[in-house]
Amino acid sequence: MYADVFEKFRDKQGNISSDDVSCLLMLYDAAHVRTHGEEILDDMITFNKSRLQSLTMKNLEPELAEEVRCTLETPRFRRVERVEARRYISVYEKKAVHDGTILEFAKLDYNILQAIYCDELKELTIWWKDLHSKTDLSFARDRMVEIHFWILGTIYEPYYSYSRIVVTKFNTAIERWDEQTTEEFPAHLKPLLIGILDTTNKIEELKLEKNRHAEVVKKLVICTAKFYHAEVNWHDEHYVPATVDEHLEKSLRSSVCMQIIIIGVLISLRDCREDDVNWAFTFPKLIRGVSVVGRVGNDIVSHEREQASEHVVSTVQTCMKQYGITAEQANEKLRVIIEEAWMDIVQDYLDQKRPREFLEKSVDVARTMDFFYKCDDAYTLPLSIKDTITLMYVNPCEL
Repeated sequence: MYADVFEKFRDKQGNISSDDVSCLLMLYDAAHVRTHGEEILDDMITFNKSRLQSLTMKNLEPELAEEVRCTLETPRFRRVERVEARRYISVYEKKAVHDGTILEFAKLDYNILQAIYCDELKELTIWWKDLHSKTDLSFARDRMVEIHFWILGTIYEPYYSYSRIVVTKFNTAIERWDEQTTEEFPAHLKPLLIGILDTTNKIEELKLEKNRHAEVVKKLVICTAKFYHAEVNWHDEHYVPATVDEHLEKSLRSSVCMQIIIIGVLISLRDCREDDVNWAFTFPKLIRGVSVVGRVGNDIVSHEREQASEHVVSTVQTCMKQYGITAEQANEKLRVIIEEAWMDIVQDYLDQKRPREFLEKSVDVARTMDFFYKCDDAYTLPLSIKDTITLMYVNPCEL
């Protein structure tokens, strides 16, 4: 069906109507749910992107122009669901014809969840201040709100409140582990190690709630420490991997994407099978793809800033070395790798060989990573997402 519509548009000349633009947007969105070898969908993306970009230079209605801009920036399948929900409430409200009851329920849903998120932030802030008072974290970034938003991008439903709190604590503890970590902790970092272990042990309290996978959390901490330490060795030895694949062999696991997926799913899904857990630890195509979106996307937007100081080598540097090219050319090659990773994600998602919720939450991690590293390193430089954070936690929808 999509192919037939695409052929009609490819042959169409002259001006196109608002309905035509809406159809182009639909085709562009649909084509991004593609896997490897789907050449018609590849052609649809190239053609529709060109047509939509040309439309941005014309006098479209403001609402339609915004839809074109938003779609070109992020196809619908890759958008963070709660961010998109808030955006679309405003879009739907402006439509000449809309259902007032549906709109009111959407606003109520948003406001209720916003209140839940704020309560979670309150609890997490108290925990963080307590950890901070016991540990010298002067070298660490204070990103509690950003980390919580990172997690709610993945598990946003109201009944996952406990999961969001636990995963945010785990991720915060891991983030604090920083590149100063070594196998032998110096005196000033010992309280930090204690804090990490204490957080992990508290997560182990899941055993009291009959979650048989609680011990996996400690396994993930050990895994994370292992690959963090490998990157520290790269830094200390000024080592640049020979190929991007060699770099990703270690750096994908230190991106913490796998950890977020496993912990988020384990804690959220009480009936998660041991087979699914073991599958996740094999770093399958789906989880590798999610990690590529996070790791490589982060490197592209952070490379210039990070290399101004002594920092572990990025995939950008490795790509430059491998092909003898400039940073700009390396970024283009790496963006192709990200697109291929999305195809891997879609393929495993469509195969449905694992619990649907497991797959959906994995895709949500990729969406959140894409959001954070779309144009800048919004985790390190959160000013770029200030408006979104304000909508998520501060400004409710007006009823």
